[in-house]
Amino acid sequence: MEVRKAIIIAARRFGPLLLNSGWCSRALTARSGEFRPTAAAAAGQFQFSSGHKEKLWREFFSDPSQWWDHRSGKVNVRYPDFKHKKRQEALWIDDRWIPPWVVMEIAALAPGTVPLKISSLNRRLASYVKAGQYEKTLEVFQQMGREHISPDRFTFVPVLNACANLRALQEGRRVHEQIIQSSCETDVFVGTSLVDMYAKNGSMEDAWRVFNKMPKRNVVSWTAMIQGHVKCGQGKKALELFQQMQLQGVKPNPVTFVGVLNACATAVALEEGRHVHEQILQSGCESDVAVGNSLIDMYAKCGSMEDAWRVFNKMPVRTVVSWTAMIVGHVKCGQGQRALELFQQMKLENVQPDPVTFMAVLNACASVLALAEGRHIHQQIMQCGCESAVFVGNSLIDMYTKCGSMEDAWAVFNRMCTRDVVSWNAMILGHVKCGQGQKALELFQQMRQEGVQPDPLTFVGVLNACASIAALAEGMQVHQQIIQNGCESDLFVGNSLIDMYAKSGSMEKAWRVFNKMPSHDLVSWNAMLGGFAMHGQIKEALTHFELMPQEVEGADNITFVGLLSACSHGGLMEEGLHYFNIMGLVYNVSATVEHCVCMVDLLGRAGHLQEAENFIKTMLCESSTSVWTALLGACRIHGEVQMAQRIANIILEIDPGNAMCYAVLSNIYAAGGKWNLSHRYSTTEKETGCEERAGLQLD
Repeated sequence: MEVRKAIIIAARRFGPLLLNSGWCSRALTARSGEFRPTAAAAAGQFQFSSGHKEKLWREFFSDPSQWWDHRSGKVNVRYPDFKHKKRQEALWIDDRWIPPWVVMEIAALAPGTVPLKISSLNRRLASYVKAGQYEKTLEVFQQMGREHISPDRFTFVPVLNACANLRALQEGRRVHEQIIQSSCETDVFVGTSLVDMYAKNGSMEDAWRVFNKMPKRNVVSWTAMIQGHVKCGQGKKALELFQQMQLQGVKPNPVTFVGVLNACATAVALEEGRHVHEQILQSGCESDVAVGNSLIDMYAKCGSMEDAWRVFNKMPVRTVVSWTAMIVGHVKCGQGQRALELFQQMKLENVQPDPVTFMAVLNACASVLALAEGRHIHQQIMQCGCESAVFVGNSLIDMYTKCGSMEDAWAVFNRMCTRDVVSWNAMILGHVKCGQGQKALELFQQMRQEGVQPDPLTFVGVLNACASIAALAEGMQVHQQIIQNGCESDLFVGNSLIDMYAKSGSMEKAWRVFNKMPSHDLVSWNAMLGGFAMHGQIKEALTHFELMPQEVEGADNITFVGLLSACSHGGLMEEGLHYFNIMGLVYNVSATVEHCVCMVDLLGRAGHLQEAENFIKTMLCESSTSVWTALLGACRIHGEVQMAQRIANIILEIDPGNAMCYAVLSNIYAAGGKWNLSHRYSTTEKETGCEERAGLQLD
């Protein structure tokens, strides 16, 4: 009945066409389901069921001579492309439901005849892009070129989209050449797609060239440029573009706001982000989930978790992305425990974590050294089947290595089906952190043997491994590989080279690297200063500090550890006191235990033992064994046995099992000829027993 009713209605509107086609009689007698009317019926077309249509196409290709070919002479688009000579059954090649295998068969059927309609191919290209089949999109486009099918502006848009998503810059440039030849470059949709393709491929120069030539720019064009600059890490430039866009009267849409908020996050521009938030409220876009998530991400990356929470609490719908953004924000702000609590709350609200969530939570575990929680989350990851994701595996390795469990890290590493350079870096850095420099170097060699190319972070880890074991020869070999890979100009690699050479005893090579670096930061200067201090080059260390303001602003606690250490080793008490005073007054650097140790060592070496003890009490660092041990060492140098005994008792009150204390006491008594006492404390040191502590009296 439904088929009969549909055909009667169509017959009233298109009676002559239907009667002439002979469709009515056949359709009315057809079994229900053999034919089904569609919207195409209004154009004189009836769509067969998919199985029947496929059967007709196969019949057509088995003997095309039984069908009329109306492609070349067709005037009315409603008229079929092929029509059976006897049964009058019809086929349209631009039918959206045409089987995929038919396309190329038709194109190759009769060279020289009218080709397959470009509109049909355009729809097919668009459907491939929508389905994420970008490689297939380019294959069809290339086939079009081989079949001499001329593309139009609707062809270029999905093809450029495919190039953008595949990061196929060279293919995109070839498509651009065809666009110029087709005179489609001025089309706003083609131009916007070109801008997007170049921006996503990181070629902002080409993107600007196209953008400046566009006679008309819509909000999508501007948004593509903004997102391109964000992707290239140029947040400030993206914000300038946003202002320029508004001055030209183009209103932002939710996608624009997402891009601009990402720009604020990249540039850590909190005030600009708040201003954009006001515009979002005025435009009514705050309820958009993607915009809300971007607001949370922006506030979190700018360090304003209070604002992030305000947005989060107002969101009508919170997706896994919303929760993940909050978790990442707390991790970034050093609130790993709060991030773990959020993860638990998220699960209570039945929001399922995705691989990115797991990565964020693992970073939280790593930040607070929560090994037990990390193992529990690992179990959840395995249950969800997310362990196979490479970046999740890398986060697991990172978490385990930072928590000091190299055994667990190796278990994950060995199970990974695919290991990228990040996986190897995590393992190398983990062994360095655990003091296993030689193992880290062996891993680096294995990585190279497996054909994985190192990146700058790899070299940083390997150089730290060389520095930790003073492996100068291996460090020099790594330096050669760095040069071959073109990474020598990388700031972090350069700093690690300086540190490695300094700790391996070659200040000459460290100085050579420093001078070759295109730019320096505070770490570069600190590495050189610390190296000079370590090797007793006191004058060079102090001169280096005086030259620092020419290139870097300020100093940090590491700078002054190097300076005070240099003064201590050089016996420069006045200079040391001067630097300690300006550390807080001029550079606003708070004194740490390391600084106090340097000052006690400085005063102690100069023989001012009482002043050193008074300094410890004044600086309120009496609970640290390090400063008292420095003073005990000074007592040994100057033979102050009675003071040494008193200081030793203080140390053992804080740390009863301190073997170093017994060793120093043994040396002091040996130097004073008190061999019985020396032997007594030497034995105690070996046993690290505490029952002797009460007997530390001078006999």
